[in-house]
Amino acid sequence: MRKSRHRFLAPMVAASALALGLTACGGDSGGTTADGGAASRPAEKIKLTVGLFSDFHFAPLYEEFKKTHPNVEIVERRAQFNDHHTNLITQLTTGAGAADVVAVEGGYIGAFTPVPDKFHNLKEYGLDSRQSEYLDWKWNLGVSNDGSSLIGLGTDVGGLAMCYRPDLFKKAGLPTDRDEVSALWPTWDAYVETGKKFVAAKVEGAKFTDGPGEHFRAMVEQAPVGFYDAQYNIVAATNPEVRKAFDTGVKMIDNGLSANLAAFSPPWNTGIAKGTFATMVCPAWKTGTIKDQKPGEGTWDIAAVPGGGGNQGGTHLVLPKQGRHPKEAAELINLLTSKESQIKLFKEASALPSLPALYDDPAVSEYVNPYFGNAPIGKIFTDAAKALKPQPVGPKAGDVLKAIGDGLQRVDQGKQNPEEAWKQALEDVGRIK
Repeated sequence: MRKSRHRFLAPMVAASALALGLTACGGDSGGTTADGGAASRPAEKIKLTVGLFSDFHFAPLYEEFKKTHPNVEIVERRAQFNDHHTNLITQLTTGAGAADVVAVEGGYIGAFTPVPDKFHNLKEYGLDSRQSEYLDWKWNLGVSNDGSSLIGLGTDVGGLAMCYRPDLFKKAGLPTDRDEVSALWPTWDAYVETGKKFVAAKVEGAKFTDGPGEHFRAMVEQAPVGFYDAQYNIVAATNPEVRKAFDTGVKMIDNGLSANLAAFSPPWNTGIAKGTFATMVCPAWKTGTIKDQKPGEGTWDIAAVPGGGGNQGGTHLVLPKQGRHPKEAAELINLLTSKESQIKLFKEASALPSLPALYDDPAVSEYVNPYFGNAPIGKIFTDAAKALKPQPVGPKAGDVLKAIGDGLQRVDQGKQNPEEAWKQALEDVGRIK
């Protein structure tokens, strides 16, 4: 979805799960409730808490839910992205404090699927009947490792594109039409070559892109195998696609393409509004991030991503076992992830649906966004999602990504040369257990 919700370069909480005692063999850890988790009586006034890490634009959907559940009050609790996921581990470990419904970012869901005893099984509330609606890989991310439990139901996915500033492209003497821009970079090498032309034009106050980190992630996630192999072993050190993506990031730095800005940092937000960089990797939800910075309608446009397709981010909704009203909470999840709701959230928050049937629904496929120069974001992002070839994603992929991303950042900041940074990154990855 939006904003800081998808900062996958942030430290992933999976690495601290074992340290906090979050293991499947340790019993329920307070997960059962005083009423045993039984469904509430229809007339009973109940409160459902929903734990989120930004504005998911659920408020109108809550009102829809209340039409059929007039006895239910819904209260949102929001925390910063990292705090939200770290808090959930602590809450599950101590057996107290978790919301009834909790959003888990797609890069973090692997930290929780090994411990199905900490969550209500959505199969018990009939939500497994919706499996055929979902992208297979998105559905499988929400299934427990042992296959016994449905931990979470997906909201959105992050079909990839490339956002760019037509005004800066014009100053650099580059095409501004989105189809012509897409044609500039069928590959990542071509993207770098385009960046060299931008640099040569010496556009005052602007770099070609924000930084190499998000590009590195996109390249790795486009590969058949990323940080993990099919047996869920970390293979970052031996997978040539990872080193190739790292080296391409270094090329961006060495050729002066990078503005050396970390995604979602205050300077990065300012750069979106002020035009200090001309391109950035742009999953569907990031268009909402751009709009939040108020750069002005038509300031940014959207082209295809180099390499063809891909996904970045996306969320699942889960039910911690501490919840006292799992029946109503499961019914709320069902509504929030329904076809109708996913269409509404796509139009309101650029949350690309997890339901592939909607990719051919005119309400999605023909949708254009006036804020981005009437870009046909329905076609752009659904084409990207259709082109995705899922890869194995292990529970500590975020830690691996951060370790190597930090290496690129050290190169970008002039603190290490590429070989030193790569060596240290692999040493850091080797400590991830």
